[in-house]
Amino acid sequence: MLKKYDVIMIGTGHNALITAAYLTRAGRSVLMLEKNDRPGGFLQTEELTLPGFKHDVYAAAHPLFLTGPAYADFREALEARGLRYINTELPTGVSMENGETAVFSRSSEDLASEAERLAPGDGAVLGRMFEAFAPYAGNVFELFSLDLSGQKASEIIRRLLHNQRTGGTSFSPFAASLFSTARNVVSDFKSPVMRAMLASWVTHLGRTPDEVGSGIWVPLTTMALMGGGMPIPEGGSEMLAKALAQLVQDQGGTIVTSTRAERIVVKNGKAVAVRTAEGEEYHANHAVVASTGPDQLYLSLLADAQVSADIRNQAKRYRYGRGCVQIHLALSEAPKWPDPRFARVGQPHLTDGLDSFTQAIAQGMADLLPAKPTFTVDCSTNLDPSRAPVGKAIMRLQVLEVPCRPRGDAAGQIDVGDGTWTHELTERFAERVISVVGKHIPNIPDAIIGKSVVTPDSLARFNPNSGPGDPYGGSHDFAQSYLLRPLPSQPSHRTEIANLYMLGAATWPGHGINGGSGYIVAQQLLSLDL
Repeated sequence: MLKKYDVIMIGTGHNALITAAYLTRAGRSVLMLEKNDRPGGFLQTEELTLPGFKHDVYAAAHPLFLTGPAYADFREALEARGLRYINTELPTGVSMENGETAVFSRSSEDLASEAERLAPGDGAVLGRMFEAFAPYAGNVFELFSLDLSGQKASEIIRRLLHNQRTGGTSFSPFAASLFSTARNVVSDFKSPVMRAMLASWVTHLGRTPDEVGSGIWVPLTTMALMGGGMPIPEGGSEMLAKALAQLVQDQGGTIVTSTRAERIVVKNGKAVAVRTAEGEEYHANHAVVASTGPDQLYLSLLADAQVSADIRNQAKRYRYGRGCVQIHLALSEAPKWPDPRFARVGQPHLTDGLDSFTQAIAQGMADLLPAKPTFTVDCSTNLDPSRAPVGKAIMRLQVLEVPCRPRGDAAGQIDVGDGTWTHELTERFAERVISVVGKHIPNIPDAIIGKSVVTPDSLARFNPNSGPGDPYGGSHDFAQSYLLRPLPSQPSHRTEIANLYMLGAATWPGHGINGGSGYIVAQQLLSLDL
């Protein structure tokens, strides 16, 4: 019996689920194929350490999703299926080794007051940063829900890049800011604490503070955090995946798990079916949507199809970024921060300054374990006590810019062997990170009663879109961003093969729980005259 659906989707990450939610709401028949045991991609919540301690294995907070169009469209339906967000007015902050601290408030007045407290005059510097970005903010944020190669986005980009005061004959200050660095943007702040708090967040967007192109992301991230906060789903990050999957199924969609898509069948230049590793073949009436990277798509799923040489060669050269280590801790009690405000902070950085932070990144770029890692800490039980037994707590230490396959240790203390994240290597590096935490939180490590570590190897095994262990699904440097993403010859979610679309971290607007590519592809498919 021929198994036919209007749209077949490969992968069930949150972007794919969002596309499926729009399509099934419009009456389209949708089949979703997932290689793992349940839908959601990086949205997983598990009792990793001890019974009753519910850790977000991969992604945790969802600030960009809450401010996006998909949440606005489906909020009521998702809440009816158990999704409830808990937020904080202090989304982030920074704790320095010398004991200095700062908190980031969603209130512009309170944030300016904190900047002024750190260094007189820095409140005015913050105001000037906002004033410089404000004329462009609306257009920039609109791009996050548009295919950058489309006509509407092209018009917005043209307005952003050209100075309207000169009739478009010269470039705008915004155009210049695209080539700036985060360090340059924060250089006017006198306080090293303020510089560290604002510039460090570009690493969560796949950039580094000294990288060309990172500068624009300082005001952009600042405004996004003020607008979205640091929201987490009550009960764990996976609650978003569960609510979306239930919505898709309630609207008539079909989700098949533990099934790996092996080939996309192309006939007469059109994607017409998907064949699984188990030998099943599902036919698509209108479209196939792949939640993959371009290497997975063009070198594996389309290995038998006729694809242009440019696309195939660019897919071979698709680059992944550095890895991530996440240390999940079960605690006998809540962390005792010296600054009591941190009990309300969503995800602060622990560092001893921007220079030390970038030094650790440089060591990671050289494939060395950083001698003094800089990272974020989040304690979900501060906002959601249901995530641990009464009186207990959970904590996540997220270390970015770690080599996927280290070839040495910058401190010369850890034998990395052949670079595989063995149990011994993982334990030694985790000890180093936890020792840093102890300099900021007095009851760490004494309060630790359980530990589980996610390494780049773990990421690679779980999700092939991570390549060797990149949590962001491909490098986001300037040469692989914006209209060069996923590939220079494919600056769009539409592929060169008719009826075949891409979404996910490898496509604009990139990684993270933002729902952007899922919304974009849904609108493209819904606009077709079927």
